Amino acid sequence: MLHFRCSTVLKEFFEVTLKRPLSGSRQKSWLPTRYSGTASVDASLRLKVLHAAPHRPGLRTAPCAAPFRSYCTKTEGTVEPDEQLKKDGVSREAAIDKRRNAGILPSLEDLLFYTVAEGQETIPAHKFLTALKTTGLRSGDPRLKECMDTLKETLRNSSDGVTLDRHQFKKCVQSNIVLLTQAFRKKFVIPDFQSFTSHIDELYESAKPLNEGQVADYIPQLAKFSPDLWAVSLCTVDGQRHTVGDTKVPFCLQSCVKPLKYAIAVHDHGTEYVHSFIGKEPSGLRFNKLFLDDDDKPHNPMVNAGAIVCTSLIEVMNFLKRMAGNEYVGFSNATFQSERESGDRNFAIGYYLKEKKCFPDGTDMTSVLDFYFQLCSIEVTCESASVMAATLANGGICPITGERVLSPEAVRNTLSLMHSCGMYDFSGQFAFHVGLPAKSGVAGGILLVVPNVMGIMCWSPPLDKMGNSVRGIQFCTDLVELFNFHNYDNLKHFAKKHDPRREGGDQRQFFFGPMDYESLQQELALKAPLWKMVAPTESHQDSSTTVVYRMDKVAE
Repeated sequence: MLHFRCSTVLKEFFEVTLKRPLSGSRQKSWLPTRYSGTASVDASLRLKVLHAAPHRPGLRTAPCAAPFRSYCTKTEGTVEPDEQLKKDGVSREAAIDKRRNAGILPSLEDLLFYTVAEGQETIPAHKFLTALKTTGLRSGDPRLKECMDTLKETLRNSSDGVTLDRHQFKKCVQSNIVLLTQAFRKKFVIPDFQSFTSHIDELYESAKPLNEGQVADYIPQLAKFSPDLWAVSLCTVDGQRHTVGDTKVPFCLQSCVKPLKYAIAVHDHGTEYVHSFIGKEPSGLRFNKLFLDDDDKPHNPMVNAGAIVCTSLIEVMNFLKRMAGNEYVGFSNATFQSERESGDRNFAIGYYLKEKKCFPDGTDMTSVLDFYFQLCSIEVTCESASVMAATLANGGICPITGERVLSPEAVRNTLSLMHSCGMYDFSGQFAFHVGLPAKSGVAGGILLVVPNVMGIMCWSPPLDKMGNSVRGIQFCTDLVELFNFHNYDNLKHFAKKHDPRREGGDQRQFFFGPMDYESLQQELALKAPLWKMVAPTESHQDSSTTVVYRMDKVAE
């Protein structure tokens, strides 16, 4: 958590302010000269961020360069404000509003200024933008548009075009102050975003040297991509962004579009109607087999037959743009033509589906197939696709626009089917080892969802024999080896991995049964050779006593 050097009153102000909308009024000055006629405030007081150790306490103070004084000093004959409030029957929140309106408490804008300024009277704009980036937010985030527009205008009219004083800064940030305060106080889903992304970069580099696999060539247009391309992008449910590698290169979604169009179909028509045409079970067969279930329906919407039927139920492009937060979503006509010319198997599946009356009445099968090829040819970048994945992780609400794009029912169904059927004939293995909903495509993409946390898109064209990206599979596997993202990582008494959702840096918890200290050290050497025991943090009483030790990483 980002900690401020502040008084107890200021702490209370933060707690209350973040629980309610900001008031419309904003004070021009926050440093009063007198309180109750007697108490003065040190005008040289500076609020500064504490870069604390990984296992610091929740809130603490530290010495300042100048003597630190409380905001209010009780003198003889005066009554403590809180004591007076109790007598008057005024609520704490109302009192804080009153204090703020009286100019006694700083506004959130003031606190943010002194946090970034670190004791200076002005802030270079680039320093603010750099600090913003460390939280995971981008200056181009749609939610910060008003702030960034005001910043540009203010700099244009400032004396040097570079720095902002406190009043200029407040004017820039006031429209987005709640979001910015959450970011700088590390209240997002990944609090220590820089530490987390450094691990992501390491996983990316670890998978980069892999040279196994072949670029798909049964669709001629796909064969033109370099096997050296490799990219990873992520977007959290709070809109924190990180990219590494060739993340701006457009590529086609191919089968990664299948869960998206299924989600749209359920959103538009409901679960019952969609599954009157399509099943829910893994097929156990290749994705392009001419095979239906016992009810003459495609097994699920993640295989070609189910995806073709699903295509007959939807209109999709507008949804995909909204899922991507209006970031890049394009169309490759060359890939579409290449798909159509090499799509004999899919035409065969289409005619088989038509024979078995799998389509809604009045469906033009050839038009549906054309639409199916077009959807496979929709282009994204790793960056825009990660926002689509994050929309699924966020229950259907796009993190960077706040717009609800899909219903919760559609998202739940989609993630369930991605988990069981999303990775071709590798779906069972992937569910076992990675334990997260995902969908791969023959262009080399893997759309990965960590529910309630983030969406990730990995892209590298070389595929394994199952049709999945070699580097992408390695990255997903390594990700879950390091972080506790697997669906079943949080079982009681399970050896804990690093949890980036908790603030505190490199820490893990390990569970051990009753044993003497020497035996415990031997067990540690086997389970966690790079981790040292700090202290027992809690114990559980059941059939036996299990002690939980917090582990901090030792420098390698």
